Amino acid sequence: MRRPRHLSPEERRLWDNVTRQADPLHPRAKTAPREPAPVEKPEPRKPEPPRKEEARLHGFRLGQKAQPKPVQDDLAPTMAEALRARPPAMDHKAHRRMTRGKLTPDARIDLHGMTAAEAHPYLTSFLLSAYGDGKRLVLVITGKGKRRDELAPMPVRQGVLRHNVPHWLALPPLRTIVMQVTPAHIRHGGEGAYYVYLRRHR
Repeated sequence: MRRPRHLSPEERRLWDNVTRQADPLHPRAKTAPREPAPVEKPEPRKPEPPRKEEARLHGFRLGQKAQPKPVQDDLAPTMAEALRARPPAMDHKAHRRMTRGKLTPDARIDLHGMTAAEAHPYLTSFLLSAYGDGKRLVLVITGKGKRRDELAPMPVRQGVLRHNVPHWLALPPLRTIVMQVTPAHIRHGGEGAYYVYLRRHR
């Protein structure tokens, strides 16, 4: 294998002249280095107005457990609840002692087992007699009533007498002598009886 021969100075000058006059076969364009493209900042997005569905869920976070709705029925308050809500018409101290079962009834009447038609005139006669005798606190026992079928199509009050007695006491002639009606304390029958506080006989 031959070793490459070195060009003489004259041959070198001749070669340089040729290369200056010749056009390159694949010219390389000298390009300026590219500058990095400016990064555009994203425009801040305006919050979209809440949709109707989201507006109704204000204060509710996604994944939060919904609170159960309270069970409600269409029944009006019971007679005992309505009587307890009434302001006392009698002396407050005596009313407080009566509702706590600390007053001893002057007389009592037991309507348990009677029909409404039997109980109404019997109660009226008894209270008019007690009022004439100057008695003040009378215990009226109605009983809690029989438990009815809970699967009935319409809700039914339990205890006909327990529900009707306060209505009878608000009708004449008893309404003129009755001052206060309230459910009895547990020691005197609880939900199955009423305290009837009569006015003072004149």
